[in-house]
Formats: sequence, structure tokens, C-alpha cells
Amino acid sequence: MSDDVNPRVERAAVLGAGVMGAAIAAHLANVGIPTLLLDLESDGPDSDGPDSDRTDPNARANAGLKRAVKSKPASFYERSDAALVTTGNFRDDLGRLAECDWVVEAVIENLAIKRSLYERVAPHLAPHAILSSNTSGLSAAALSDALPPELRSRFLVTHFFNPPRYLKLLELVRGPETSDEVAAFMARFGERVLGKGIVHAKDTPNFIANRVGCFGMFHAMSVMLERGYTVAEVDALTGRALGRPKSATFRTADLVGLDTLAHVAGNLFERLDHDPHRALFDPPEFMKKMVAAGLLGAKSGAGFFRKVKRDGRSVILQIDPATLEHVETTKPAFGSLGMARTMDDVHERVRMLVFAKDRAGAFLWETLSATLRYAAECIPEIADTITDVDRAMRWGFGWELGPFELWDTLGFETVCERMRAEGRDLPELAQRVLDSGTGGFYVRDGATHTVFDAATDAHAPVATNPDFVVLADRKAAGSIILESPDANLIDLGDDVACLEFTTKMNTIGPGVIDMIERSLDEVEARWRGLVIGNDGVNFCAGANLLLILNELDDDGFEEVEWMVERFQHATTRLRLSSRPVVIAPRGLTLGGGCEVVLGGDAACAAAETYIGLVEVGAGVIPAGGGCMELVRRIDERVPRGVAADLFPFVRAIFETVGMGKVATSAAEGRAMGFLRPDDRVTVNGDLLLHDAKRMVLGLDAAGYTQPQKRSDVRVVGEPGLAALEAGLFNMALGGFITPYEKVIGGKLAWVLCGGRVSASSAVSEDYLLELEREAFMSLCGEVKTQERMEHLLKTGKPLRN
Repeated sequence: MSDDVNPRVERAAVLGAGVMGAAIAAHLANVGIPTLLLDLESDGPDSDGPDSDRTDPNARANAGLKRAVKSKPASFYERSDAALVTTGNFRDDLGRLAECDWVVEAVIENLAIKRSLYERVAPHLAPHAILSSNTSGLSAAALSDALPPELRSRFLVTHFFNPPRYLKLLELVRGPETSDEVAAFMARFGERVLGKGIVHAKDTPNFIANRVGCFGMFHAMSVMLERGYTVAEVDALTGRALGRPKSATFRTADLVGLDTLAHVAGNLFERLDHDPHRALFDPPEFMKKMVAAGLLGAKSGAGFFRKVKRDGRSVILQIDPATLEHVETTKPAFGSLGMARTMDDVHERVRMLVFAKDRAGAFLWETLSATLRYAAECIPEIADTITDVDRAMRWGFGWELGPFELWDTLGFETVCERMRAEGRDLPELAQRVLDSGTGGFYVRDGATHTVFDAATDAHAPVATNPDFVVLADRKAAGSIILESPDANLIDLGDDVACLEFTTKMNTIGPGVIDMIERSLDEVEARWRGLVIGNDGVNFCAGANLLLILNELDDDGFEEVEWMVERFQHATTRLRLSSRPVVIAPRGLTLGGGCEVVLGGDAACAAAETYIGLVEVGAGVIPAGGGCMELVRRIDERVPRGVAADLFPFVRAIFETVGMGKVATSAAEGRAMGFLRPDDRVTVNGDLLLHDAKRMVLGLDAAGYTQPQKRSDVRVVGEPGLAALEAGLFNMALGGFITPYEKVIGGKLAWVLCGGRVSASSAVSEDYLLELEREAFMSLCGEVKTQERMEHLLKTGKPLRN
């Protein structure tokens, strides 16, 4: 990299403290970057909203930061991260930009306002600083023109998607003079530090994701109006059934805001004078009337949907486009949709729905085939590669399948034939793929995933970071060491193995426990170390509760106790193995999944890890070594010979486990005690297994010493138990917990305090495991626990009986 570009971002600034600006600042703070958040100076009593201190010139920026702190879902990994954000205003604080390595502008989508701000900002930027815009669709060239010539090489568009913490997509758009060094640096920084999926978009209206996504949304509206579908029917067909977010089409529009959606569409309509589908971006008349009437969606309380109270319960109404009245929402009656709910595989489900011989299939074919054609027609205008378009839609809109992946899933040649049969011309790109005879946009050649390259008319390996570990590719290359229906042991290279759970939601049952034991046998004999993790969405949703309940219904208490004891043995072996074991949690890491994490030598957690011991919701307590390990860690925090009170630590753990708290990030999981202070956090989940493998190699290279089981774990004993029991009594008396929750809490307190032993007694790990097991089994024998299990399985929600 040239000397005029800083190869690091040590300080950053965000210009504009609106919803996006404040959330971008929050995510920069999440990754440890001190950030300056600036907005207009406060200029009057009513200019900054009800949460502002109107005597403070920084009121707008302060209000934006306050909203980010309170936002749901949370913008910050931990609320304490907000301390890294400093607020200011454009009048007084532009001079502070000289300290910043990256300045990202996120003010209103108005070209003149952005250009005027750049003129004020440019003199204050450091010679190496990068300036970028978060514009969702304005021209990078038009923005760049407002900059001094020496700054244009350090300018580009960095388009985040809302909310920036959670949506993976970062569209990078170069200006006419953006240097290769700046573009490459921002791609690396965005991927590794910010955890983003990088897509390189052309400087065209609304770039990639919003261009294709808006086409799909407005085409769906058009078909709805022409064919007589309802808003609720469209959302039922375009949500999870199709491998897309639950918010589907119209609920997404409500969340975005109809005024915002109309603005994006207006930009496309104005600037796409060459697009044969331009008229589609002129919103339908009924939507224009909704905007004029203030029916803007969630922000106004009503949009395509409206929630009302009737007889004490919430009822969702839907808009009638003909009358603009909100009317009853009837459950869509599509036979194919009911069948789809029984199908887990998204590829099979989508094929069945699109080709169904009912109104659902007719709608989906008409809308999806049009979106597929449009996406193909947009290459190379909006992007150079097919993968950039697919990734943009997956990472920015939450589609499980991008348009070209979807085309292949439906059967590339089948779709082409049907389009032709309907008298529709194939896009040039699709015709070239068809002429190549390869059978699709994507082709797997052994372990190599290839994609059609529009520049060469040939398939080439999909471009990806070599540090991204894709287990499917490893397995296709013949790297499976051990396999079973419930888990696989896979060679990661460098003599490190990876244990991947493969059950539904990666739940733990006898098969998974057996594979943990078998994997440890194999690794201890022949390998440098073990990673337990996967490259999916969730690490592990806990124990197989249905299996446990079925055994209890059949009076199989001995079988349940045997399984619990085997799981305890497996998690203990993880920690006491002769080879280093690193656990790589991500997404849901609950119950037994959390106990696997607690059992490892170390953890390398994805930043978006939602971890907790939630067994109380099922009427039991953690019994896979989780309680023992938390007590053991409390003891280890206090040096020997120090007369410290352990009870505050025990009480904190008791409250966390007893209330079934789940961390909303890895950082919060560390604060709650489920992760160690020195456990690693990886922001980009695609790098998780790579980073976990590096941790294993590091532990091995440092001279790994096998841990030993302890028999001197200090516990708080009877005084602590009495204090917790008194608290439970008072909570039950006050109606804060049910009588049975008092029973469950008493069992948890018994284990965490080490039973009714004297204060500061030292007990063995095996003793604590036995307490766990006894408490778990005694609760399993209770009818109310079995009722809780059954209710949880049926509804997905805990029963407070």
C-alpha cells in the first residue's frame, strides 16, 4: 500500500447521527474503534426531538447515540461499548476529523447536501484519511466531483445495510479516481475487522441489492393487483417458505418505511431512463395514496399491515388496495404452502412451490421468473460477476438463495425451456450459459465450486477468501475422518480435526455424545488438536428434548440418567483431553451447546453468538457439566490464600442461569461468564473455523499441558444456600415466581452452592457433577417438569406453571 494511505483504522468518524449513521458508529465501537459522531449543531427549541438537550449544540448527535443505545435489536454488542463513541457537531468539531483514519458520511440522501458537506469537511481530513459515503444509490462519480483532486483517490462508497451490526452486506463502489490501494484496503478491512461480506458494485442507480430487490418487490405488487392476490397471501408466499426473511414483501416494506421505499424507487425511476422495466419503479397508485395519507408502516403505526387490539388481544389487519381500508387478514389457503411447511430443505421446498399447480405456484413462477430474467439482464451493468449479485441478495436482503442460485435450484434448463414456451426471450447471459452446455450458472467439479464467468464464457472457481473454511468442500474433497448420521469428524489440514454436529438444530443426543467420545479417541491418538464447530447458522440448540420426554413418558428414567452421565463424561473429556480442544460457537448456543463450550480448553466465538443455559425453561437445571464448570471458574478467579467472599459471584451465576438469560453477543456472553476473558471473538463468521484452527495450533505450539481434574474446588456451602433460598422464598411470596419455579431454583441453588456443606468447603469436580445429575433426575420425575417440556416442544415458548 502506498505511503499516503494508512493501513489501519485506529480512529473513525461518522457524519450524520440518523438511524444509519448512529448504527454505523455503534458497529465501529463494537469492533473497538473509537469513533466521532457528528451532526448539525442544535439550532432551536424544537429541532432535535423529545430526547434532546436543546441547550447542547451536540443535541442531535447525542440523541442519535441515545437511540442507538436503546435500539432493538441492539446496535451495540454491549451497552458499555457506547463509551467509545464521542459526539460533536459540524460547526464546532470538524477540526477533530484530522485525528481520524476513516470518515464515513451518512447524511440525508440529497446530492447537493452531501456535496456541500464535503466542501466543509475536506480541508480538515488527514493526508492519509479515507472518505466514504453510505449513500444507498447516489452516483459515486457525482459525489467525488465535489472533492479536491488530491482527495478523490481516497473516496469511495461504502454502502451498509440496516441494521449494520446484523446485515452482512457491504457494497463497495469506486469513484472514477478511487485508487486500487484504497479499494483493496477497504475490502480487507470490511471483511476482517467489520465482519462484512464484500460485494463490488458498479456505479449505477442503487447499486446491486436495492436494484434487484426493488424490482422483485414492485413486480410482486404488480402481479398482486393484476391477479387479485391479497397482501397477506403475498407475504405468506414470499417469506420463510421461499427461503427469505419472515418479513417477506409487505412487512419488509412496513419496516423500511413506505416513504423510504418510494424515495428509493423514485431514484431508480428518474435515473434508469435506459431500463425497459423503468415503469415498474413508479410505485402503484394505491401506494402513493398510502404515503400521502401518512400510512408509512411501522414508523406511523400503520402501513400495509396494522395491529389493533380486540377483546384484549392483538389482531393484524391488512390493507385493501382498492379502498385503502385495513381489513381482516384471513389465513392463506394454498395446499402447496401447507406441504412446504413440512420440508426442511430449501431447495426441495422452493422447487415444489414454484412448480405447484395452484395459485401459489402461479404467483411464484410469474414473479420469480421475472426477477431471474431481470437479474441476468443487469449483468454486467451493475456487477461484473454472478456471485456478486447472489451474495448481495443473500447478505443484504436475507435470501437463502440468490437469483442465479435459485435459477439453478429450479433447474437451469427447465426454467429456460418454460420461459421460451411462454414466448419470453432469454437474457443474453442465460443464453450464453445454455450454449456452453454446462447445465447451470454454478457447477461443482469435485471439491471445486465453479461459476460462469461472463467475461470469458467459461466456468471458473468461485472467488473467495482462502481462509474461509467451507466444510462441504472439505467433505467433497474426501476429508472425512469419521462419520455418523449425527456428526462428522473432518480434516481441517495441518493435523487439526473439526467435529461438526449434523442433527436438526445440531441438538445433542446419544449419537452426538458418541461422536464426541470417538473424535477425542481419534484426535488424542493421531492429531494436534480438535475444533468443535460448523459453518452453518447455529452452533447447537441444546439437548434433544423430544428424546428425553419420550423416554420419560415410557418410564425410561434409567436411560435418561445414563445419557446425562455420558454427556457429563464427554464434556469433562473435552477439558481434560491430552490434545487442545477449541470450541467455535455461533448463533444459537443454548443449554447443552453452552455446556460443550464451557467444556473446551478455549473458545473462538462468532461475535453474533447467543449463548446461555436455558434449561430452567424446560423445568430442569443444566446437568452436562455446566454448573460444575461455572463453580470451578468462580474458584479459579480467586487466588489461593486470599480470604475473598465467593458468594457475590455465585449469586450472579444463580440469577443468570435461574432466569435463563441468553447473551445477545459473544461480548455479553463473556460478561455473563459463559466465555472466558481470553476467549477469542471473530466478527466475520466465515473466518470462525480458520481462527479456531489457529488457536489449536497456537496452543499446541506453546507446549500444551493436559489439565487435571480437581478435588479442591471451593464452594460457598450452607450460608450461601440459605441466602439464595431466602431470596427464592421472598420472590415466591411476592408473586414474582411460581411455586414450582421456587422448587427448580432451590435445586439450582443446591448445586451451585455445593449442597449443605460448611462455608468455604473444598469439594471435587465429581461431587459437583453428581449433584447436577441428582438434581436433574429428581426434576425429571416431576409432572410439572414434563408439562414444561411438552409445552416447549409444542409452542417453542416456556410454560410458567
